[in-house]
Amino acid sequence: MAHHELAMPITEQQARSLRVNDTVTLQKTLFGLRDATLIHLFDRGRTTRFDLRGHAVIHTAPNVKQVPRSAEHPAGYAPLCVGTTTSARMERFTRDLMSAQGVRIIIGKGGMEEKTLAAFSELGGAYLAIVGGAAALETTWIERIEDVDLDDLNPESLWRFAIRDFGPLLVAMDSHGASLYDSVASDAQTRRAGVLRSLGVKA
Repeated sequence: MAHHELAMPITEQQARSLRVNDTVTLQKTLFGLRDATLIHLFDRGRTTRFDLRGHAVIHTAPNVKQVPRSAEHPAGYAPLCVGTTTSARMERFTRDLMSAQGVRIIIGKGGMEEKTLAAFSELGGAYLAIVGGAAALETTWIERIEDVDLDDLNPESLWRFAIRDFGPLLVAMDSHGASLYDSVASDAQTRRAGVLRSLGVKA
């Protein structure tokens, strides 16, 4: 188990250096997106002016406040609460997000499934887990909202956050075929079977 300090963007080699149960702290830039963002990018053919190559994205639809543009708020938005949503709904977009946009890291809660794990293995990526209910803490890691695209989808716009010490986050899926969620599920099934046997119950 190792800790990684990553200034975004990163290379494929850096993404492949991450292993399940490692921890990661991100610096500089993080992009926020959610279901509608992905649907418009990949189902409806829209494009973004942002360059996501080598970057991390977080599954979020942040609570923001519109404010006058300034050095502190260059996009005209102030972050109020930047939480994380459940990732499983966005499973079908992982490969396109990586192959077409060059994304290396996905941040979310609840984990993802086999198609995402295969994309990580083939293209070089990782999933970093955030525990549900940590939105207030996450928001303190965001210095400002630098820019926003596809803002007609607000709050499911494509957000560019300036971040500092975003983490530590847990590597829960890696490019080597390992998934913490699979390990936990397997362990739970083994423990359940043992408990049932001790009670004389046939599974």
